[in-house]
Formats: sequence, structure tokens, C-alpha cells
Amino acid sequence: MSGAYLALVVCVSPAREENRDVEPNELIYDWEEHGPRHLPFPRKPVQLDDETLRDGLQCPSVVDPPLDKKIELVHLMDKLGINTADVGLPGAGKNACDHIMALAKEMQQLTITPNVACRTMVGDIEPVVEMVQKLGTPIEVCAFIGSSPIRAYAENWDLKQMEKIVADAVGFGTRSGLPVTFVTEDTIRSTPETLSRLFNVALENGATRLCLCDTVGSGTPAEVRNLVKWTRQFLVDHGAEHVGIDWHGHRDRGLGLINTLSAIAQGADRAHGCAMGIGERAGNTEMDLLLVNLKITGWIKRDLTSLGEYMRVASEAVGRPLRGEYPVFGADAFETGTGVHAAAVIKAYKKGDHWLADRVYSGVPAGDFGLEQRISVGPMSGKSNVIWKLERLGIAATEENVGAVLAAAKRSKRLLTDDEVKLAATAACSAK
Repeated sequence: MSGAYLALVVCVSPAREENRDVEPNELIYDWEEHGPRHLPFPRKPVQLDDETLRDGLQCPSVVDPPLDKKIELVHLMDKLGINTADVGLPGAGKNACDHIMALAKEMQQLTITPNVACRTMVGDIEPVVEMVQKLGTPIEVCAFIGSSPIRAYAENWDLKQMEKIVADAVGFGTRSGLPVTFVTEDTIRSTPETLSRLFNVALENGATRLCLCDTVGSGTPAEVRNLVKWTRQFLVDHGAEHVGIDWHGHRDRGLGLINTLSAIAQGADRAHGCAMGIGERAGNTEMDLLLVNLKITGWIKRDLTSLGEYMRVASEAVGRPLRGEYPVFGADAFETGTGVHAAAVIKAYKKGDHWLADRVYSGVPAGDFGLEQRISVGPMSGKSNVIWKLERLGIAATEENVGAVLAAAKRSKRLLTDDEVKLAATAACSAK
């Protein structure tokens, strides 16, 4: 089977089945409710910024999609309730600007809004001003500059010079009527003194959001919580509680997702992510898995059954097949050929309880995301797997058929395909 199994199988997952005589909270114990809660509920509704079409395309092994695929993906983002999308870097040239303009125009009929990444240079922001004049609708500018001591040392930057650059660029953007988010690259490794000075300049020149970045994926959840908490207090102290806080994380240590959840819990208003976690080096926070976790934790309440379609289109658009073991949307995510595990799922289905079947051997309810649990037959399978598979294939689960398929499975080094199951059962019938 392909490593990009993203078929959208509708699976009803009701809160409670009529033939279940216990409540869900009696079946799944929640340790988070019995001790310190390290991830409190967000104070505000969670906003999301999809970076797939800009930051995600910095991934060395993807391709820049054609415009029609970008438009299709933007429509799916909108359907998923994603608030904003980074649609390009104007400083990258004419082709990038043409795509930005087309995508921003397409978004005029949608709820999702466009933003673009710009260096803190007036020359990067000028094309955006021209686009907005033609469109008649805003494009948010995310103006970025490196802020960590290691970056400043490598670049031979002086802090006073950096303050002037920020003032000129942010001031130009806001005076031109653009909403400006001030982005400090490598914020997680920056000093409070440097951040204070740069944030002050950005706020004085009209920035409406501050974006905190773990640009090289070096941070831990504790560092993220401390940085967001510090930034929130900084805004309070400066009478700027209205200014939003963004979080932008990377996966170099494999902590992108948990760091993003920690940032949201601590008070970040908007979180960034990319489909499949694509991005430079090890990639960015996975937008798809962020949505899954926000849904499961109850931090968002929305229909995510089209999330699989979003993943399929993104995978095709950037030329990146999804590996089989990828959580939720990989081919293996809801498939089991292990006898004991499959038996529990099958017993739940036989109770007529999809809610139970979706959770008895899964931490993610497949039905919430347009998918379903799948039972297969392989070397570690038992009779229950074989009977279930034969019934699904419309083949009589006779003792001979079950025995023949089970024997074939035990000889195999992998899961059997449906055709191989049929062949084994057919051979048993012929022998009989």
C-alpha cells in the first residue's frame, strides 16, 4: 500500500452510543485532571497562520507548487478555519510577487487573510504597498530580523543600527496603512535586553503583533513558556496588552509541536505551522498535527474531517509523499495486524460502538478526522483478524478459509494484501 494513504472514509464518532451503558469518562482516565495542569486552556480563541506556501517551501526536498495547486490549498486552509496564510516573500522576485497577488485576490472571497514575509527593509515592503493599492484589501507584513547574540556576532550587527533598521521598515509599513507583525528570528536565544529595545522600537512605530521564533528548533517547552510569559508581561508593562503574540517553531530537536502547544497555553495568540511539518532543515511545526491536538484537547471546536484532503493536496503540490508511520494521516496510522490489538477493536465494532472502536486501541479518534480504524492480516494476527477481513471481503469465514489465510499470514514477512487474502481463501476452497 502507498505511504500516502489519505482516503477520506467517513466514520461517525458520536459522543455516546445507545448500546453503551457507561459514560466516556468512565472508560478513559485523564491524569491531566488529577495534578498540576502544565498546559492550561488558552485565554483567547486560538488563531493559526499557515506557512506551508512560504516557510514550508524552504524545505530542500520539495518543489514550489503551480499557482492552481496553491489556490486549491488556500481554499482547504479556509475550510479548516485557519485564520491567515503566509503566501510568499516579495523580495524573492517577480514570480513570487505574481503568486502573492493572485493568492491575495483569491482570498478576497474567503475568510482566511494573506500575509507575507519581508526583511526589515523598506525595499521589501514597497511591493506590498503597490499590491494593496491594486487589491483594495490589506496584506499583513511580517517584517523579520535576527535578534540573538550569536546571529549579531556572525553578522557584525550593532544594536543601535538594528533599532534604526526596525524603525525605518516598521514605520514605513504602518504609515503606508499595512498591518505589521514584527518578527524576531531566533527569539528563543535572544536576551531580554535586546528584545526589550527591539520590541520598543517596533511598538513605537505601530507594530500590531510580535512574533516569537524558535528559528533553529533549539528550545524546550520550559524555555518557550518562560519567553511567552516574559513577552506578555513586557506588553502589560508598556500598556500594549492589545498587541498580539505569535509563535513560530521548528523541529530540529523534534519538539516543534509540544513547544507550539506550550506557547499557546502560556498566552501566544497565534501559532504558525506547515502541512506535514515541511520547512528548512528538519522542518516546522506540523499544522495538521497541531490542529489534531487542538481538537483533542478541546482548545478548538470545528469540523476537521477535511484535514485529510488538505494533507493529500499539500503532499501532491510540493512533491512530498507522506511516510507510512506519519501520525494520523500516514498509511499505518490506524491500521493493525496484531491479533490482541485487533481483537479489541473488533469486539468494539461488534458492540455497534464506533466511539469505543475509535479509542480502545488508539489515542486519536480516527472518525473525527474523516478516517477509520483498519484491521489487516499478517504474521502477528489471530483468527479474529482473518474472520473480520474475510467478512469485509465478502468471503465466507469457514474453518478451512480461516486456516488457509492464517497459515499464509504466518509464512509472510509482512501484512497480506487483500488480493493475497482472497488468493489464500480461494486455494482453500479449491482444495476442498
